[in-house]
Amino acid sequence: MAFPDINDPKGLCIDVTGRGRWGNGDVEVILTSLDELPYVMGLVRQSFEQQMGNGQDA
Repeated sequence: MAFPDINDPKGLCIDVTGRGRWGNGDVEVILTSLDELPYVMGLVRQSFEQQMGNGQDA
């Protein structure tokens, strides 16, 4: 997912575009507390839905 496309009001995501980190794509998020898990899962869902086309033409 492109970094500008993620909706992250809490600002937990980091733009790693062009940094050459395998498997991360352009967005990195670090879970620092289990309290953040529901929020981070929402970020993961955004990425998943975008990859799956969310019912729209991809």
